[in-house]
Amino acid sequence: MSHLVEALFQRMVEAPVLVLTGAGISTASGIPDYRDTDGVRRGNAPIMHQDFMTSAATRKRYWARAMVGWRGVHKALPNPAHRALAALQEQGHVSGLITQNVDGLHDAAGSKGVIELHGNLHRVVCLDCGKLLRRDDVQALLEQRNPDLQDVHAVLAPDGDAHLAARFLDSFQMPHCPCCGSDLLKPDVVFFGGGVEPAHAQAAWKAVEAAPAMLVVGSSLMAYSSFRLCQEMSRHGKPLFAINLGRTRADGLLSIKAPQPCEELLPLLAQRLLG
Repeated sequence: MSHLVEALFQRMVEAPVLVLTGAGISTASGIPDYRDTDGVRRGNAPIMHQDFMTSAATRKRYWARAMVGWRGVHKALPNPAHRALAALQEQGHVSGLITQNVDGLHDAAGSKGVIELHGNLHRVVCLDCGKLLRRDDVQALLEQRNPDLQDVHAVLAPDGDAHLAARFLDSFQMPHCPCCGSDLLKPDVVFFGGGVEPAHAQAAWKAVEAAPAMLVVGSSLMAYSSFRLCQEMSRHGKPLFAINLGRTRADGLLSIKAPQPCEELLPLLAQRLLG
C-alpha cells in the first residue's frame, strides 16, 4: 500500500485535486452500496424516477421502507475517509468535492462547498407547493401516522431504503405536507432514471474545468453523470486517479488506481501530506 500512497502523495504535492466520491466511501459508516466490485448492481431494483412520479403505490412503498431505513442514515457518522478529505481540503490539497452520495456525511465531516450531484436525503420537497422540508420533520410525521412501524427492524438498503416485508404496506399512512396538505412528498434526491439538477451539473462541470487533476474515491462510475466528468478530465489531458476496491468504468483513463479501502488509504495519504 505504501507505494500507492507515495504515488498519490507526489501528485498532490504538485497541485491540489478535485475529488469525486461514490457510495464506497460511506460503506464504512454502515451505509450499503448498490454495486459489487465488478460494478454489477445487486439486490432489488431501486425506485425509478418515473414510477415515483406517476404511481401512488410506488410512493407508498418508498415512504414505508424509508421510514424504517432512515434510522440507519440518521445515525451514520463520517468515517476516517470523510474526515481525511475534509482535512486535506482545509489545507489546500483538495480544490473541491463532488459527491454522488445523498447521505450528507461530507458536510458532517466538515468539507466545504460540496457539490451534491444526486441531492441529499436530509431534505424533502413537496411536489405540489414546492416547500422544502427537513427529513427529520417528515420522519416525525411518519412515526405519528404509523406508530406500529416504529419498532419494526429491517435490513438497511442503499440510500436510506430498507428491506421491509410487503405486509406492512397495507395499513401504512402517507405523510402530508404541513404547508398544503399534499401527500406528494419526495426526497430531494435523483432517483434512477432521473436527471441531475442543472445547477448541480453546471457546478460540477465548472469544478472539472478549473481542476488540474481529479481523484475518484469509492465509485464504480457506472452512473453517466459522474463518468462524463472523468471523460472531460481525460479529454483535456488532465490526470485522473482512483481509490476504489473494484472495477470502474474509467479504468482505461486512470493514471493511478489504488484498489484499497478508502477509509484506510485516505488517512495515510492525509498523514503524509499534512505531516
